[in-house]
Amino acid sequence: MRIGEIANSAGVGVETVRFYENKGLITQPLRPKDGSYRDYPAELVHHIRFIRNAQHLGFSLKEVKELLSLESGPDAQCGDVRVRASAKLSEIEEKIAGLNRIKTALVTLIEVCPGSGPTRNCSILSEFRLSDQHNMPIQKGG
Repeated sequence: MRIGEIANSAGVGVETVRFYENKGLITQPLRPKDGSYRDYPAELVHHIRFIRNAQHLGFSLKEVKELLSLESGPDAQCGDVRVRASAKLSEIEEKIAGLNRIKTALVTLIEVCPGSGPTRNCSILSEFRLSDQHNMPIQKGG
């Protein structure tokens, strides 16, 4: 298969295939001696889908590379994959908690904002200035 066929079958662009090649996630086939197009193996479609699916679940390219090495490693165990997935889940939960703190702070700022008057009296902008001066995250009621 040519690169365009591989990309189309995997649901990505040719640029994505090239990017994965540059990052070492997939191997670029050698160019034939006659200078014709490279021939990509059909199973590469599944490999690219694996990468994309892992990325959609929040795994970085480095982490995807580790998962791929576990998948092909003769001594790797399912538990090794589970450990990495659990670590990713913890990371996601921390991000969600951080986003919830931000949400709470924004809700508070919006609730106390009068929504009228000149910006020099804007409670939201004032809080940003105060938070910057104290080098602290915005606190509820602060």
